Amino acid sequence: MITKKIKQLALTTVAGMVLSAGSAMAAEFNFTFAHVLAEDTSNARAAVKFKEEVEKNSDGRIEINIRPAAQLGGDVEIIEQTQMGLVHIAIPPTGNLANFEPKMFLFDLPFFMTDDETMMRVLDGEVGQELLDTLDRHNMKGINYWGAGFRKMTNNIRPITGPDDLKNIKMRTLQAPTIMSTYRAYGANPTAMAFTEVYNGLQQGVVEGQENPLANIYTMKFHEVQKYLTNTNHTYHTYAAVMNKAAWDSLPEDLQQVMLDAFEVGRDFAREATIEDEVRFIDEIKDQIEIIDLTDEGLEQFVEKSQPIYKEFESQVTPELLQKALDVAAGN
Repeated sequence: MITKKIKQLALTTVAGMVLSAGSAMAAEFNFTFAHVLAEDTSNARAAVKFKEEVEKNSDGRIEINIRPAAQLGGDVEIIEQTQMGLVHIAIPPTGNLANFEPKMFLFDLPFFMTDDETMMRVLDGEVGQELLDTLDRHNMKGINYWGAGFRKMTNNIRPITGPDDLKNIKMRTLQAPTIMSTYRAYGANPTAMAFTEVYNGLQQGVVEGQENPLANIYTMKFHEVQKYLTNTNHTYHTYAAVMNKAAWDSLPEDLQQVMLDAFEVGRDFAREATIEDEVRFIDEIKDQIEIIDLTDEGLEQFVEKSQPIYKEFESQVTPELLQKALDVAAGN
């Protein structure tokens, strides 16, 4: 469904690539890169690094115009705009992409990717590429995966030490069926809400808790309006770097390689910056919010309560892909 905002954008934005005019040194390709993230997050900084790499290594033939902080709408709107060619580059969460490509449900299965080594085996290998390739039929070119680290749970009701502690808590989630089903399995009341509305939602009690990686919790100041944070690390907050298919196909081979190289630089920058930032974030918020680590028993309870989610989404992911992914995650 095309939103009103997208219709308005369609009237004011030239779809596809713009041949710049007015200067002998103008870029051949002008691409819009949209995302919802605050500009000081690791992935927003990675987007700037990507822009610098592209413009430098293309000798100015490609110009990247970054539109951060949900200037062009939420993640779902940005995905729709990318499909239409109103946006050319995006890094939406795979949880939102799953509304368009069901196999993407895989990445939000709880306790599937449990550490950075597992994450890289899955995302950067054959399984990750297979899922990126599915985006071709949705008018997008999947390039690689960025990410903001593992998600934590925060709330105002009680410390979360196991799934039973989530009972009846109103949890804000992405507009993602896998995530909403997960919280229902834990006994919570999940509510989908745009990322930019979460702070006010928590402050006003519309929702009582939320899940996000530390980068988003810190930069959006959720710790100011929450009492408890649990290091559940239940899913890796994966962003898929994507391009509008026509925009990608319009590039000559040499510039496609420039883009691929820059996407890799952006991915690596985002991951390294995330690890560095998390140490600082914990130190800065530890006196403002109670931080809880799961015990082995609490983790085991979460893993057990999560098993029905795998069954629920097995048919969409496909049994073959799910088993292959589980094998890769296990190092087999």
